[in-house]
Amino acid sequence: MISLSHVSKRYPGGREALHEVGFTIDSGELAFITGHSGAGKTTLLKLLVAIERPTAGQNVGTLKARAVPFLRRKFGLIFQDHKLLFDRTAFDNVALPLDIAGYGAKDAARRVRAALDKVGLLKYEKALPITLSGGEQQRLCIARAIVHRPAILLADEPTGNLDADYATEIGELFRSFNQVGVTVIVATHDQALQARLAPRVIALRNGTLAEAA
Repeated sequence: MISLSHVSKRYPGGREALHEVGFTIDSGELAFITGHSGAGKTTLLKLLVAIERPTAGQNVGTLKARAVPFLRRKFGLIFQDHKLLFDRTAFDNVALPLDIAGYGAKDAARRVRAALDKVGLLKYEKALPITLSGGEQQRLCIARAIVHRPAILLADEPTGNLDADYATEIGELFRSFNQVGVTVIVATHDQALQARLAPRVIALRNGTLAEAA
């Protein structure tokens, strides 16, 4: 379960990205965080995984610093700007979270290939990311996010730069993860994706909660 209570985030300079936001997401839910550009969607995702800390209110911001790495192991993160390492192969990009966590080489290789296979990129394991299409790079990001089998998957505008066919593929991947019990939280303004997956919708407007159906 993820629970926020009266959470606000104000950045230096006075801009308030979120104000008094509160909701609960149960384990195994598929939820979309929606809203216009600048509504606070990305900030909210960063608060959930303690990349950002709240100015006020209760969420993971109350954790002590030493507890944050253990919290983040529960999450898989898909960033809007990919954050791929372009001097490393697809295999090495996906293996990075396992290397950091200290997995053995044999177990890591098995998990990496399983993740690449899940997203349809196993045949590209030796390819550099620059040789992949935009949709393939996004699927590579998803493989990296799920390789350690997280309980919660967070995605920030995962279809924002993709054509309709690739966006459909990404949506079906999220559906498949959710069907096996992964909590999936997607920040997006992709209305076609929302209509296709029929998630629970948590809507933001100017940093405040407009809807949490």
